[in-house]
Amino acid sequence: MQVSPRVIRTARAFDGERVVPGGVAVFVRDGLIAGVEAAQAPVPDGWELVEFPDATLLPGLIDMHCHLGADSDDGALERMATDSPARLEEVIDDSLRRQLAAGVTTVRDLGDRDWSVVRRRDLARGPGAPGVPAPAIVAAGPPITTPDGHCAFMGGGAEGPEQLRSAVRERVERGVDVVKVMGSGGVHTPGTDVVRCQFTLEELRLVVDAAHAAGLPVTVHAHALAAVEQALDAGVDGIEHCTCLTADGVLITDGLLERLARQDTAVCLTLGQTAEGVPPPQVQAIMDRFGLGFEQRQKAAARMYRAGVRLVSGSDSGINAAKAHGVLPAAVAELTAGGIPADVALATATSLAADACGVGYRKGRLRPGFDADLLVVRADPARDMAALADPVAVAVRGAWISPEP
Repeated sequence: MQVSPRVIRTARAFDGERVVPGGVAVFVRDGLIAGVEAAQAPVPDGWELVEFPDATLLPGLIDMHCHLGADSDDGALERMATDSPARLEEVIDDSLRRQLAAGVTTVRDLGDRDWSVVRRRDLARGPGAPGVPAPAIVAAGPPITTPDGHCAFMGGGAEGPEQLRSAVRERVERGVDVVKVMGSGGVHTPGTDVVRCQFTLEELRLVVDAAHAAGLPVTVHAHALAAVEQALDAGVDGIEHCTCLTADGVLITDGLLERLARQDTAVCLTLGQTAEGVPPPQVQAIMDRFGLGFEQRQKAAARMYRAGVRLVSGSDSGINAAKAHGVLPAAVAELTAGGIPADVALATATSLAADACGVGYRKGRLRPGFDADLLVVRADPARDMAALADPVAVAVRGAWISPEP
């Protein structure tokens, strides 16, 4: 989409890594950031000035864990299992709109059904792509799971060395951006066990080695402590949830934190829920069984930060009403509620997230040459993270979503 060159001027800014004192003037041309200067930098002839005198400018947010084919209401995964292809397309459209309205300009989809999100990503990248602004998609396709395992309905069931090698080959051929593996059972799949591994260490190593040989990172869904430890033994790049459940409750040792930090594993805790959302009964039952309250999760995040673990923010959005698409700002706010500094929390959804999902060379920072994915919020999230949930304007590659500023 062609737009005139603009200078975006705000009183405050976070550039993806640090708070910028005194705000910035960001020069945007042809969908890219052409320059980042002090707020009072002169406006060149022929450039439009757009000012937000009391607002904060940030890079567009990145949701590191979403399911675009899930419709943001209770029972979403059950419906996703049986939705028609046309219904799936409608849900993906709505999910992208919800994400963008919340200031999310890049999404990492970690589980679609029958490659529906991979196809949508390819359409958006192709020459006939629609001109409507939408978040960029980083896609995993159906997660690799056991034939009757967590989210097997998505089409990623595999067992034994040959099927696992074939599963990785198919993902390479389809051009996925990341390989997702269900390392433990999941809350939303009856009959699976959240405290046990779904694969053997040898099987998971086979997947990781094959994916790495093809240049693809691997991230593993792991609620069980055993699955977290297995993922580290296998050399994965990322761990989703990292809840560390045992039969006796949550167990996060200092030794585990040291290992997560030493191996530089990207950990996405999938925090955040809508203000009015109530966890579905099966989720609440797991929380009650393991003493897994919101405050405990926030404290665990703060421990990880203090230990040097590389945290990134994703919300597991779409899977139920409490985890609706667009809830990522709440996930970032939970980090600060646990004691993580605001600039670090913001980086988990911008620069650190961009680096972890392979787009750090062009997204997640206010930097010349990067995509002009921009978020303007009304107040100062560095002082009160609630401001992150109050967007004034959002741009994707320089194109502002309606209404334009």
